[in-house]
Amino acid sequence: MNARPRLVVLDGHTLNPGDLSWAALEALGDCTIHAHTPPADVVTRAAGAAVVLTNKTPLPAAAFSALPDLRYVGLLATGYNVVDVAAARARGIPVANVPLYGTASVAQHTFALLLELTQHVGRHAAGVRAGRWAASRDFCYAETPLLELAGLTFGVVGAGRIGSAVARIAEAFGMRAQTAGRAGGREELERVLRAADVVSLHCPLTGDTRHLINATTLGWMKPGAFLLNTSRGPLIDEAALAAALQAGRIAGAGLDVLSVEPPPADHPLFTAPNCLITPHNAWATRAARGRLMATAVANVAAFLAGRPENVVN
Repeated sequence: MNARPRLVVLDGHTLNPGDLSWAALEALGDCTIHAHTPPADVVTRAAGAAVVLTNKTPLPAAAFSALPDLRYVGLLATGYNVVDVAAARARGIPVANVPLYGTASVAQHTFALLLELTQHVGRHAAGVRAGRWAASRDFCYAETPLLELAGLTFGVVGAGRIGSAVARIAEAFGMRAQTAGRAGGREELERVLRAADVVSLHCPLTGDTRHLINATTLGWMKPGAFLLNTSRGPLIDEAALAAALQAGRIAGAGLDVLSVEPPPADHPLFTAPNCLITPHNAWATRAARGRLMATAVANVAAFLAGRPENVVN
């Protein structure tokens, strides 16, 4: 490896919109940082690079064939489905991700969604600003019923780090946490979904988990239950969820991810009742992004030193 290898960041804006520094990465080589890269420009921009970093910009097999100098791919994220890891492996190119940076932030966001669904803080604050409290004959008013979490059953689907952190927070609220892990299979999933007042998804996207929540599994949930997803959008059959919400089959949903991002303007969940959607930013606190940046740079440094870390292929 040359003393000053060429490094290219394909889409650095979501990690660093301007409040972090790329200096540690720039110290490792001749670094070019692009805020965004259209798929059609990947090969041109990465030409001659030994190291390419990507967040959501795809690196398909054709890109590996067209980039003979490429020696390493680093993810600015945990998920690596945007990279053809088999094509990278065939070329002997390690692909490394950042597995741990967002646990606390995503767990926090999960409960931000749940508290808005049950306590409706934003809705009531907007009502106060609109003058509805000032016009009330009583000292308080409620625009919608409020729900106490203590004593409810919180079902966690996925027993990894984030799922475990979320379960601990649920228990701190006085909820009873139940977990459906990969080893328990469909029988355990059904048991948890039928028992839970809140179901929260924290599992990776695989062939087995795609549309894990569908018309059948939604039918297992209680009519008063809430569904949360801060993991991967395609875990949910979104048409089935929209239909369940329209029919009042479940009480509500809080989602930070969708199957297509950005979503189409006519997405069926945009008009579904009691459905809160945030724009895939549960991971994006400054603290979490700082940890992501530090680990991504450390991954590159480890590769350049001949001991790659966090390799997924």
